[in-house]
Amino acid sequence: MASVKTAISLQKSFLDQVDELAHELDISRSRLFVLATEEFIKRRKAQELTKAINDAYVEPDPEEQFVLKKMQRKYKKLVEGQW
Repeated sequence: MASVKTAISLQKSFLDQVDELAHELDISRSRLFVLATEEFIKRRKAQELTKAINDAYVEPDPEEQFVLKKMQRKYKKLVEGQW
């Protein structure tokens, strides 16, 4: 995969922390930014998936609620007296 150089502006104090961590992990500053960005993207995708799942389980609309209630009554009649 081809690498592309880019320039970003950071506060000096933040860059100092990045350099310190990169040194502790014995990796380059660029590698640290790649790892951090990959992790951010993974978390973002997981959040989007969670939101999509949660949106799919929202309160049913009135028509769905009506059908659900009808099904519940029918099921209750079917199992009534079995236990």
